[in-house]
Amino acid sequence: MPLLDRIQTDLVAAMKARDEARLSALRMMKTALKKLEIDSMKPLDESAEMQVLNSLIKQRTESAEMFRKGGRIDMAEKEEAERSLVESYMPASASAEEIDAALAAALAETGITSAKQMGVVMKATQAKLAGKRVDGKGLSERVRSRLS
Repeated sequence: MPLLDRIQTDLVAAMKARDEARLSALRMMKTALKKLEIDSMKPLDESAEMQVLNSLIKQRTESAEMFRKGGRIDMAEKEEAERSLVESYMPASASAEEIDAALAAALAETGITSAKQMGVVMKATQAKLAGKRVDGKGLSERVRSRLS
C-alpha cells in the first residue's frame, strides 16, 4: 500500500478515535508529502517519501532539543511523540553491525584512505544500506574516524 494511502487510512482511524495528537501528526505528514508531490508535479517514489519523512524526523528532534533547553518539557514531549509516530512509517534502522559491515565493504571496494574523499565512501556506504534507515551524521562520524 502506498505511503499516502496508509497515512490516509490511519488519519480516518485517528479521527474516529478522537486521538488529537495522532491526528495532528498524521495531518502534518500528509501535508508535507502532498506538498512535495504537487511541487514536483509527479507521483512520489519511495526514496522521495523517505526524504520527506527524514526531514520531518530531523525537525522534530531539533525542536524537542530547543524546547528542552527552553524549559518547555511539555512541548518537547509532544515533539518527541510526533517524531516516534513519523519513525513508525520509516523502514527499520540499520544496526551498528550492518553499518560497520557496509562501511568496511565500501572502503575495500573504493580503496580510499584519505579523508578528503570521504564523500565517495559515504555514498558507497549508503548505497550498500539501501532500504534501511541510516543517520547521516552518525555515519559521517564513523567514516571520518575510519579514514583518520
